[in-house]
Amino acid sequence: MAMRVARRATVAFIFLIAPQLFPGQALNPSRSAQQTGPQQQAPPEQANVSQTSATQPARTPREDAQLHADILMARKEYAEAAALYQKLLQQEPRNALLLNKIGIAYHQQSMLDQAKRYYERATKADRTYASAYNNIGTIHYQRKNFSKAIRAYKKALGIHPDMAAVQSNLGYAYFGRRQYDEAMAAFRRALELDPAAFDHGRASAGVLLQDRSVEDKGMFYFFLAKSFASLGNGERCAHYLRKARDEGYKNLASVHTDPAFAGVLRDPNVQEILQPASTPDD
Repeated sequence: MAMRVARRATVAFIFLIAPQLFPGQALNPSRSAQQTGPQQQAPPEQANVSQTSATQPARTPREDAQLHADILMARKEYAEAAALYQKLLQQEPRNALLLNKIGIAYHQQSMLDQAKRYYERATKADRTYASAYNNIGTIHYQRKNFSKAIRAYKKALGIHPDMAAVQSNLGYAYFGRRQYDEAMAAFRRALELDPAAFDHGRASAGVLLQDRSVEDKGMFYFFLAKSFASLGNGERCAHYLRKARDEGYKNLASVHTDPAFAGVLRDPNVQEILQPASTPDD
């Protein structure tokens, strides 16, 4: 019984954070655009400008306030961050980015009803704000309402289909409903978009939540191994097969007959995991 309780992992939210404001970078409060790629680099001729002429103007008080709130979020001082975001929101009541961040601050304090209200306000302020739809999905997922979570994640992906984190969230929701084929497809798509999609600590725009809690960890890791196998990545497949075995997954032998693993069966890393455990008499 104790082992079963241990496997019911508590909700582990991954708050993806990246710098949002740099010295002198102006924030356009009317847009809640999500950064999905690297910052644009200055042309070489501009990079050679002298230090004096290249000096950027100081941040505005409004930018300083948001940066301070973002830092509080990174420090997990969510109540204080929410209070600062609320002050900024008084000046910009339809700023979808601020509404979403307030939702995250409440979400991280397990104040799910309040969080959901702010996420919904964010989607009303900007119907194309995919991260807010995703975050609504994480609330439904945490409440084990997997069907609603799937709808929310699909809404986000309908706006931005290339968001690997949301694709992985969709896979978790399908896994929760025991729709394993659909979960596999979502996991594989997430890995196609970002091979490191399941690595912790990945950076994003500080506006997206992931819920990585599952009840049957052994089976979950097996499905991740299968996803990597289908992409021909023997090393990562072996990594998750090992985790599945360590969690007590009993059906590793199916690897030999499952077509998804055919391309990695000769990989030394996979063979090592599949070898029978040695005994003291060996």
